[in-house]
Amino acid sequence: MATPDQPIAPDVLASAALEHARSGMTIGLGTGRAAARFVRALAAKAARDSWSLTCVSTSDATTTLATSLGLRVVPLGEVDAIHLLVDGADEVDPELRMIKGGGAAMTRERIVASAAITSGGRCVYIVDDSKLSPRLGEKRRVPVEVLPLAAVHAERTLISLGLTRAADQPDSVRRTTGVSVLPVVTDNHAWVLDIGLPASIPGSLDALAAAIKAIPGVIDHGLFLTECHTLLIEDPSGRVTTRTRPGNAVE
Repeated sequence: MATPDQPIAPDVLASAALEHARSGMTIGLGTGRAAARFVRALAAKAARDSWSLTCVSTSDATTTLATSLGLRVVPLGEVDAIHLLVDGADEVDPELRMIKGGGAAMTRERIVASAAITSGGRCVYIVDDSKLSPRLGEKRRVPVEVLPLAAVHAERTLISLGLTRAADQPDSVRRTTGVSVLPVVTDNHAWVLDIGLPASIPGSLDALAAAIKAIPGVIDHGLFLTECHTLLIEDPSGRVTTRTRPGNAVE
């Protein structure tokens, strides 16, 4: 911890993401701990260098944080393009495919990522190296956002696709902790199912993602297979390395 006479050490991972940002940009802000690190660094940079920025948020929590730090956040419908999205991920495989949704914001995260991609923007994801995995599903379950009415049917269909329920749980519904154990409710007033992705899943991940999305009552899921252009990885020493999807080299 820094003493009162010492400056606070810079956040190296967030600073690496800031290298992609410029004054005048419209920037998409992700959700979760890693994304929050970037939001804080971006706000500090904007204040220090008098940057003019417009931001689009992927969750109510991120909006609250960003506005409290002085960033201007507007609805997605008010912007013509997103130049840069910075977000985190829960698990990433060697092909830069990701599982997201630990913060229950995957639907809005995908919408903002899609808006960035279709308008020619760059999607940068920031993680620590504990999130790297040889295959998706080895470390994390796949979150599926679903209308409450459809939760039971959706879970049965997911299992029929080869996905799995935790053996020690009565169902896959994500629940709060504490005295009142209730379903987690997303910003879209939906529930989240956390469902296992075994190594033996039949077919491709692309086919699985499409099949999950096609289940009636499913809003979206946490398989992000093509969104990542650039991955920034922090190791325990604080060193940051970069991986880039082929065809998305930094200009």
